[in-house]
Amino acid sequence: MPEIVLDTCVLSNFALSRSIFILQSCYSRHVYITSFVMAEILKGLLKGYKELSEIKMALSEGWLIETPLKNIKEKKLFETLSTSMGSGESSSIAVAKNRGLTFASDDLVARREALLLNIPLTGTVGILVRAVNSKVINLQRGDTILSLMKEHGFYAPVESLDEILKP
Repeated sequence: MPEIVLDTCVLSNFALSRSIFILQSCYSRHVYITSFVMAEILKGLLKGYKELSEIKMALSEGWLIETPLKNIKEKKLFETLSTSMGSGESSSIAVAKNRGLTFASDDLVARREALLLNIPLTGTVGILVRAVNSKVINLQRGDTILSLMKEHGFYAPVESLDEILKP
């Protein structure tokens, strides 16, 4: 299973829908977030999004790993990218590129940049589909989680995961 780095939106979607267990189940090696993403999560906690506290628990359990930018290549790429996108996305792309990780984002600009840099890519819906395909959850539960994510403001490109699962 590939290691993955999540941006704030993807991580928040799973935490706010109380389905963060999917990330642990689908990516059993390591799930990374950058220090910039964690700073954005902490701002959300301060604004009253108490469901985001599950992220702090995942960090303490050790399967979710907070990582800083570790070398000059990551820092330079971050600086370049941060002129056109947020620090969470920029730092996550820099980490994904330099460490050979999959980048998880729903942000269109960030996804385009990742594609230009040949970074493996997924998003919230892709992770939900992976969870259904690997039998972590069934389709009905996946659609319920997708609906909860939408209630919290996620714009999903599909109404049902079945639209993607059908051959």
